[in-house]
Amino acid sequence: MKKILLSALVALTVTAPAYAASGNTSTASGAAAANVVTPIVLTHTSSATLNFGSFTTGSGGSVSVAADNTSSTTGDVGFVPGSTQAADQFSVKGDAGRSFSISSGSGTVANGAVTMAFVTVPSLASTTLSPTGTATFTVGGTLTVTGSETAGAYHGTYDATVAYN
Repeated sequence: MKKILLSALVALTVTAPAYAASGNTSTASGAAAANVVTPIVLTHTSSATLNFGSFTTGSGGSVSVAADNTSSTTGDVGFVPGSTQAADQFSVKGDAGRSFSISSGSGTVANGAVTMAFVTVPSLASTTLSPTGTATFTVGGTLTVTGSETAGAYHGTYDATVAYN
């Protein structure tokens, strides 16, 4: 009988659920991470400008200045001898080795109420900041000339934007 009682006690112990005693707790540490990135900053080179140069309008056409400073005209537009054309210049600072994209918008140049529209093209669509966190790029563009513009100096602006990829 002792064997039967002992067997029954063992069977009850094995099949009964185990309950934790009060005060029995368990703790584990989780992981956390953060990565602070240097903000990207775009600066216009103060002495630079997208310069379409000096030209005659004739019956109209266009003036193009490439990001590598080469220039051309179409239609009846012609450069004046000695005219200087140049792409605009920008510098970028940010998180070393990080890639970023570049975009530039369109604009107008005006002399009083007379305007000419232009579109721009950056030298690069995207690039990577150097190990020191810097980069440069240029912006060229194409100016539309209708042929009815008055003689004089025309000035305007456009936007360039950089963003981390």
